[in-house]
Amino acid sequence: MDNKIVSIMAALVIAIVVLAVSSMAQAVFEPVIFAIFIIALIWPLQKELQSRMPRALALLATIVVTLGVVVALTSMVIWGGGEIADWIRQNLSKIEATFRNSTKWLEEHDIFVMSHVTENFNTAWLVGFLKTVATRVNVLVGFSLLVFIFLLMGLAETEDFQVHIAGLKDEETSRRLLRASQLIGAKFRKYMLVRTIASVATGVAVSVFALLMGLELAAAWGILAFALNYLPYIGSLVVTVFPALFAFVQFDSWQTAVFVLLALAVIQFVIGSYLEPLISGSALAISPSVVTFAVVLWTFLWGVPGAFIGVPLAIAFLTLCAQFPSTQWIATMFSGAPRTQTPAPSPAETAL
Repeated sequence: MDNKIVSIMAALVIAIVVLAVSSMAQAVFEPVIFAIFIIALIWPLQKELQSRMPRALALLATIVVTLGVVVALTSMVIWGGGEIADWIRQNLSKIEATFRNSTKWLEEHDIFVMSHVTENFNTAWLVGFLKTVATRVNVLVGFSLLVFIFLLMGLAETEDFQVHIAGLKDEETSRRLLRASQLIGAKFRKYMLVRTIASVATGVAVSVFALLMGLELAAAWGILAFALNYLPYIGSLVVTVFPALFAFVQFDSWQTAVFVLLALAVIQFVIGSYLEPLISGSALAISPSVVTFAVVLWTFLWGVPGAFIGVPLAIAFLTLCAQFPSTQWIATMFSGAPRTQTPAPSPAETAL
């Protein structure tokens, strides 16, 4: 019993150290983790293409398809953001009038918003904000370039890496690692499939609701709801609060804005915070509470990218723990359903 307690304490210390290093070395680890995640998603495509064409051509085709998906999602966000920016530009006077009327009502109740805005909103603040945006864009470009480089290198060396694992002296460890890599890749793909289905459902529901309410930019809100739903909780917050604010300006009614906010919150809760974690948890053997914790933890450590990669990291960790007797209790404790002993993989299953 004492040895077990010591092992648990040692594991906790190691976990804390790993998380601390991950936070401090975010610029190093983050692009690597994202590249590995993408490789796990697209490796079956490259493997299939390699059976039909030369390896280099298969690699090129896989990269082109991957970039196409990324560009499509990015274009959706840019288009939706552009539509919103155009709407704001065309309705500046209406927005100003709504803001002044709102602040006037608040000031009558001793809540002085305008004076606070006047004190903090100045040229220096605007210049600082623009510099921050420019810095974020530069960081994003550099991050994307690093992910692309690691992705190319990783896809080119995946088969060699598998051969190296298979050649380990400890055959049992080799077998378990190969089994874990196979299961992690399959769960990653299943997770993204579930999230894509949930994103489509969210986008359709938000767009239909906006149309029924007569809310302008219904298509843009639906597209943004679909694309941003890949960011758990953060994306949902954006496409819940912003349409409510726009409804307040469009209808000049705080009651309508509150109704829009509550209705969208219900849609996001049902699809994003209940059905999706429940489906993902049962399909991937991970507790919904772990899904939430992973998103919060990695958002705290890595910001917005962490919100996206947090759940896949939790999936990979628990899947790896399930393959080794000494750590199976961790996978059992945090699984979404009662687990049975993991059967020994057959030779066909370990052949990647």
